[in-house]
Amino acid sequence: MQITPLVWLITIAVTIAFFVFEFFVHVRKPHEPTIAESARWSVFYISLALLFGVGIGMFSGWNFGGEYFAGYLTEKALSIDNLFVFLIVMTGFAVPKAFQQKVLMIGIIIALIMRGAFIAVGATLIDNFSWIFYIFGALLLVLAYRQAFSNHESDPANGKIVKFARRVLPITNDYHEDKIAVKIDGKRFFTPMLLTIVAIGFIDLVFAVDSIPAIYGLTNEAYIVFTANAFALMGLRQLYFLIGGLLERLVYLAQGLAVILAFIGVKLVFHALHVNELPFVNGGEPLLWVPEIPIWFSLVFIGLTITVATVLSLRKTRGDARRDEVAVAEDVKEGKL
Repeated sequence: MQITPLVWLITIAVTIAFFVFEFFVHVRKPHEPTIAESARWSVFYISLALLFGVGIGMFSGWNFGGEYFAGYLTEKALSIDNLFVFLIVMTGFAVPKAFQQKVLMIGIIIALIMRGAFIAVGATLIDNFSWIFYIFGALLLVLAYRQAFSNHESDPANGKIVKFARRVLPITNDYHEDKIAVKIDGKRFFTPMLLTIVAIGFIDLVFAVDSIPAIYGLTNEAYIVFTANAFALMGLRQLYFLIGGLLERLVYLAQGLAVILAFIGVKLVFHALHVNELPFVNGGEPLLWVPEIPIWFSLVFIGLTITVATVLSLRKTRGDARRDEVAVAEDVKEGKL
């Protein structure tokens, strides 16, 4: 896939333009988006991402198009998991609804910058060291295990980084609209908004470590990695308000993502063996008998896993709600309530 510097510059400029547009049109004036507004913009950004993938398929070949769609699906699923943690952070810091857009926007921009840096580093490593696929594969298998047994219930307001920030910075207890810093009696203080952004920035770093090795397991093209990440992050703010209530019902999302990360980890290890250059593995010769997992299979597997995790999650939460209703009805009948 041949991407000229001009195409890179245009792509980055358009990406920045979208986020500038988001800020000035939606975020600058604090408000809580309506469901209708969030739905319209979510559909717009998802449609844009899908059209871009079709464009890649038409102009660069459907193998690259498939890589883009597999990468986009994976990054979108990881981004939704990211949203779940954002929801916990917002709750932990009691961020008013009207100001959450600003925090989300800053968090998404931080995520894009961090992922851009990881993409550049990953591309350089892959171009120069084929054995890096072993490292990426092993990392994803470890991350898959942690994802499967992750605990999203920790209190972000009492994290080590936040505690450190509270010790070294003058922090107010109250929000002052959506300001990060205010002057009180002539002294400058930071508001809890800063602590929220610090917590979200750290979360973005953790998720960048997850997402970049994962998508490099699906494509070696840095351009596809960047655009899939950019489109996955676009519209994430609107998606937060659209599916805020649904996030708590996706109880098996972490396990579904763990399966996807483990699958891509195995795929990376297979690819590493297929292009092996390590002298202590098969005498430094590639293991050509090791199968390469085709991109169509990856795309189907990722899509199916996300679908199954979503369906099982909704079925479980719906069943739990029914059992709770029955239990309450029985307690009322027996006079316990």
